[in-house]
Amino acid sequence: MEQGTPAEVVELLGRTGVNGEIVQVLCKILEGREQGRVKRRNIKGNIRKGDVVILLSTEREAKEIRAK
Repeated sequence: MEQGTPAEVVELLGRTGVNGEIVQVLCKILEGREQGRVKRRNIKGNIRKGDVVILLSTEREAKEIRAK
């Protein structure tokens, strides 16, 4: 079974989802072949700048939140 890849939250971009329960963040990959890259991800739950999250996949990136 493949383990996740740690990534540090470097910036909170905004909220999305029907009720604003999803937070879009920029994460800096800390290990692996994409180490050092910054990717946009959607995270559900409480999150702060500086938190380390475990990404199960580093290949996908979230779409940018567009203003209505």
